[in-house]
Amino acid sequence: MNSGILYIVATPIGNLGDITNRAIETLKSVDFVYCEDTRDSSRIMAEFGIKTALKSYHQHSSARDILGILKELEQGRNLAVVTDAGTPGISDPGNLLIQELLKRNPQIKIVPIPGASAVIAALSISGLPTDKFLFLGFPPHKNKRQKFFKELALEKYTVVFYESGHRISKCLANLATVLEPSRPIVVCRELTKKFETIYRGTIAEIISQKIDERGEFVLIIRTIYAK
Repeated sequence: MNSGILYIVATPIGNLGDITNRAIETLKSVDFVYCEDTRDSSRIMAEFGIKTALKSYHQHSSARDILGILKELEQGRNLAVVTDAGTPGISDPGNLLIQELLKRNPQIKIVPIPGASAVIAALSISGLPTDKFLFLGFPPHKNKRQKFFKELALEKYTVVFYESGHRISKCLANLATVLEPSRPIVVCRELTKKFETIYRGTIAEIISQKIDERGEFVLIIRTIYAK
């Protein structure tokens, strides 16, 4: 029996109109869809008339769960993985799943179904150099947080990272301690959603704009080497 295919399917980061026809067709055709939160994913599925059964795979899933997914693939089932929003495997549990599956069976076929990504969406409108960039995921919550910000301030390339709404003020305060007053940054709030807002300026200018802390954020920092 031939092994099944694991599809890594990007879903909208806010605006449902950003889902691709290929993503919809794939989600309809597979045997199961693995998702971080069945409540969130069921809303997207319902919106597009996708009736495929949902199963959970998230950051607290065990090695046993991964072996279960591997067994389904080896039995010939086609599966899809989605994240709560955006592209699976980018700063979410999908990355670990792919690593572990390939470690156990390098012959597993994994197919990307591309689509929305908050990192790329933010970079595309940043106006900062994007020929080379460094993505750093989320800053640490406690240990190594100061080290994280000190190091990003010295990077050679444009830096992009995520931050949650309840930490954005702390994040901006952290940046104010390591960035030169004139260093340009861009803060993107709630990308593709109704209240999408783009803040541009130096760190001092950004802080003075009194950013709405509700939602999710992508921050982009210009390198000190950029001309």
